[in-house]
Amino acid sequence: MTDLPRAELPGSGSPNPESLILASGSPRRAQLLSAAGYEFSVQPASDSAECGICSRETAPEMVGRLAYRKAADVVARIDDGLVLAADTVASCVGNILGKPHNRDHAEEMLRLLSGRNHDVFTGVCIWSRREEKFVADVVRTRLQMSELTEEQLTEHLDSLRWEGKAGAFGFQDGNDWLKVIGSDSESNVVGLPMERLAELLENFEQNAEKITTPTIDSIESSDSSCS
Repeated sequence: MTDLPRAELPGSGSPNPESLILASGSPRRAQLLSAAGYEFSVQPASDSAECGICSRETAPEMVGRLAYRKAADVVARIDDGLVLAADTVASCVGNILGKPHNRDHAEEMLRLLSGRNHDVFTGVCIWSRREEKFVADVVRTRLQMSELTEEQLTEHLDSLRWEGKAGAFGFQDGNDWLKVIGSDSESNVVGLPMERLAELLENFEQNAEKITTPTIDSIESSDSSCS
């Protein structure tokens, strides 16, 4: 992963005594946390916690919902810990772009994004199992993609760097045809808005909402709400 500026990786300083658990198998999110000095373990949410796109949802609504579901999924399986979950998608001209299913899907996404400004949204949810409280937020980063040449497109697709990445690209891969607009968060594009994460952890006690820890059955039954 290309190193991000230190300003993008504020150091850890959570006053919560619970051990931090990353509810994600994403190596990029783990790298961001490690680079910022956080101590954490990894316990990915189950596949059933990510039920996909609901037709009535906007991109911010979707990542907020999925981050919450991922956190709830892990919380239901532990006795103690501070669970951190996240979900990231790109959005362009009304289209929500998650992870591509295959090369053709990745090419379709990149042709849509080519030459256009677009957004990347990451939903973040932090859930205390001990206190039965959670806090959640969604962070937006605006991006500008240059118009891709056929050579650039083919090279990127051949490289397989699109695999497992929302919108079929990774900002951390150093593509010179992609840049963040203004001072928006770079780490948000990678999968975790480190600036906002530090604020959420620091102010968790003041802002967290009380909630009953869900059961696994209640999480799975909520899948029917997606259509």
